Amino acid sequence: MGDGDWIKFLGTAGARFVMARQVRHSAGTLVHLGGRNIMLDPGPGTLTRCAASRPRIDVASLDAVVLTHAHIDHSNDVSVLVDAMTRGGLNKRGALFAPAQCLDGPERVVLNYLRDFPQRVEALEAGSDYELGGVTFSTSARHHHGVETYGIKFHREAGDLSFLVDTAYFDALADSYRGSEVLVINVVLHEEHKKGNVPHLSLGQAEALIKDISPRLAVLTHFGMTMLKARPWELAARMSERLGIEVRAASDGMTLELDEQ
Repeated sequence: MGDGDWIKFLGTAGARFVMARQVRHSAGTLVHLGGRNIMLDPGPGTLTRCAASRPRIDVASLDAVVLTHAHIDHSNDVSVLVDAMTRGGLNKRGALFAPAQCLDGPERVVLNYLRDFPQRVEALEAGSDYELGGVTFSTSARHHHGVETYGIKFHREAGDLSFLVDTAYFDALADSYRGSEVLVINVVLHEEHKKGNVPHLSLGQAEALIKDISPRLAVLTHFGMTMLKARPWELAARMSERLGIEVRAASDGMTLELDEQ
């Protein structure tokens, strides 16, 4: 991993069965931008995957943890990372960004005694702007996902890096992600669910979004069992041919150097 901007997929599991069986790891994504280390959606096993990473990821060097929503496959390790980032509260540093539902009320996922450990705790709201030591990002419109959920768009001079996370498809979804140079998109379903009540994107819906948003590079991740059985790397290659846009399938441990694309 170089000194420039990069992201590392510690895990690419999506949906409860892939997570429960650890067919793919369910850890988060480490985003390194402008010299800042940001952990996005630390699902189960994130701490372990950081320790096993080569080179090893020192969680005490994190500058922020960002949650997109409260579901366990995105938030399970948030408390342990906040504890580690702040050295058990001895170092009041770092930031935690999360929807209000993650921080307060019956669905909160951050342990109360840790709330004062970071230097900053900020509640995410739809279509809002945030800053972290020179790194700026914004949230999408609220996703259709049953709990308060927002995608994240990191702003870079070379072009925005966006994470289009869990959601059902809706007509205005692409609008929040226009101008993305690199689009990371969660694709749980190979085909739309027959009952139509699963709030996740299918491969066909993801392709329509990628075509509409037109990034330079799209990365598919957060795979459910049907996507894994269909061999996502082959699906991504065929999508690239159809769209004329580079599409890749993420794998556990994959590092994407943003400045070398």
